[in-house]
Amino acid sequence: QVQLGESGGGLVQAGGSLRVSCAASGCTFSTYAMAWFRQVPGKGREFVAGTDWSGSRTYYADSVKGRFTISKVNTKNTMYLQMNTLDSEETAVYYCAARTRGTVVYTSQWEYNYWGQGTQVTVSS
Repeated sequence: QVQLGESGGGLVQAGGSLRVSCAASGCTFSTYAMAWFRQVPGKGREFVAGTDWSGSRTYYADSVKGRFTISKVNTKNTMYLQMNTLDSEETAVYYCAARTRGTVVYTSQWEYNYWGQGTQVTVSS
């Protein structure tokens, strides 16, 4: 059974940095495409960043380009999202997602089979 677990969320001041992690188990992690989404109450999940199975192809939402970095370490079954210069409007629950046959980067939440429970990121202004 595939399980994803996020960690590293918390409270950070605007302009600060935070790194969230997603640990995977029960899957052949190296073959999975992965992504980060975020969600605030009352709104749908928003794509933040994604990577293909290898971690070498990545894609970012325009709003985070140049500030966020996604990385996938297949030897550790872990994905990361380094977030810099955070804004208070980026306060949200951050979710990691995974899908099989991950040869490309997928930006739609409907493409992903598996989800973590989410980690809260709060950016204070």
